[in-house]
Amino acid sequence: MQQAGFLKRAEVRDVLAWLRLLIDSQDAAAVVRALARPPIELRQVELARVIQVARRRKLDLVLGLAAATESPQVPPEARERIQRFVELHRSAASELHTLAPEVFVGRLIERLGVRGRRLLAPADAAEQRASLERLHALAVEFARGNPGSGIRELARYLAAVVPEERWETREAAPVATWTRGDEELQRPVEEYRAGAEALPEPVAVPVEDAAGDLEATLHLLREEVLASVARIGGRLGELRLDTDLDISHGVARYLELLKVSALLQRPDGQSLAEALADINSRLLAATTPLQREILQTSPLDDTLLAVETDERARAQALAPREGRSLGPFLPRRGVGLALSASDIQTYRSCPLRYKFARVLRIPREQTVHQRFGIVVHQVLERFHSDGGETLTQMLELLDAGWRRSALGDGEHEQELRAKATAALTLYHARLSEHDAEPVWFERQFDFRLGPHHLRGRVDRVDRLLGGSLAGEAAEEYELIDYKTSRPKTAEQLADDVQLSLYALAAREAWDLGSSRQAYYYVLDDLKVPVPRTDQDAESVKDIVLEVGDGILAQAFEPTPSRAACSICDYRIVCPAAEG
Repeated sequence: MQQAGFLKRAEVRDVLAWLRLLIDSQDAAAVVRALARPPIELRQVELARVIQVARRRKLDLVLGLAAATESPQVPPEARERIQRFVELHRSAASELHTLAPEVFVGRLIERLGVRGRRLLAPADAAEQRASLERLHALAVEFARGNPGSGIRELARYLAAVVPEERWETREAAPVATWTRGDEELQRPVEEYRAGAEALPEPVAVPVEDAAGDLEATLHLLREEVLASVARIGGRLGELRLDTDLDISHGVARYLELLKVSALLQRPDGQSLAEALADINSRLLAATTPLQREILQTSPLDDTLLAVETDERARAQALAPREGRSLGPFLPRRGVGLALSASDIQTYRSCPLRYKFARVLRIPREQTVHQRFGIVVHQVLERFHSDGGETLTQMLELLDAGWRRSALGDGEHEQELRAKATAALTLYHARLSEHDAEPVWFERQFDFRLGPHHLRGRVDRVDRLLGGSLAGEAAEEYELIDYKTSRPKTAEQLADDVQLSLYALAAREAWDLGSSRQAYYYVLDDLKVPVPRTDQDAESVKDIVLEVGDGILAQAFEPTPSRAACSICDYRIVCPAAEG
């Protein structure tokens, strides 16, 4: 078994995820893996709910778990699994600074019970034991060679052994180098710019496993109601603060059973949606406020409607690896989705990465260079929105933005600061050129494409001089998007979707009949035009509709590739990264 190879096995990655989250509670991807895998095995929709609660309360996921258990939408079985995680975390964290690294790793393996997991074949069990013994031996080897070292040092050692994981403890994380792809460096900038336009996160609760038709859904609900009744009945004699929540969930489950039964017996010719509205009004009239909240935030209605109207969504809902429908957590806008250029690029590069980032919304830490890129964009945005004219004003904004971002004054940060100063100086000089007139900065677009809602911002729109139409001067515009990453050539950008979408937005949202598009690489003072035709605009429409269909169908299979995986923040939780 090769050294790097065994560290990719699922059971070893489970232990490494726990090691990561114990060292750094902000490591959301590691927390998500620990919650989704044995011995916790929280369902995907419950994970989404936990992350949603933590984000709203501005807590890391570990602290957010306690807050999630207080939510009436979290069912009893999910609260039990979360409590299991909290107890495991508490007991392991208490020994983090008291045990030697090799002893701690051994104890962690035993706590997680990974050696005793039930497997299909004895050969698998033997291979699992061997990989875990190899992990423990690696910790022992490290401890012998580095007397007095702790868990954090072991974590750095494991990061060196598996360079493709590239995870570090927060205190020791090195400054990122300019090796990451353009998309990775740019994505936080787009998320920052879209912050003001972001739609409210959906309020949702875990939904029962979706079925292929109403009859199957009814049978599933019956089984779940019976299981819930037995579980709740067994807990009523305990002194618990959440007994009332258990009872309310039991009542809500029973009412949902009545809902599906009534739908099965609706009059001939009545649509499911019409019957559902009538049944809901009757059921809600008979509930307490707490039961009503549970029912109204349940995604069961979406699941039932999908059974009738969307075969692809139904097939995905039945997939056992997904467990439960994530439909209520999709970024919906009406019957379609809210999409940006970044969303489309992310889904096309890897649908599973889109799910982690935009559906589950797993938090992630920004690198130094990502924060640097955001600062440069902020400086340009504020300079133009404030009507700035002088270079001194621009550099003062850089100074203020640098302090706010806490980028620091280390040697590498000072090198970046010097790059930004030089780049902004050249940018300011370009504004005095007369071949184009900047007319809009950070201009928003917002339009519908099929059922979907496209939104975003274009960094700068210039009015170009020249051209004629019927003997009169024709106005033509250039859409410019700032980049703080390494330049790409027009050939490398041939399949770029972002500028094609911007060209479509200029036509649909701003009524600009003719426009050019270009990327301006700020640090290199280089503008790269990317020609787009009417055919490209039609092609991007097809891409948007295809991506939208995939997301609505919850088609989130990974598409691993060296380019996509090398810049992904979610490798620890991705099944495609397991060997």
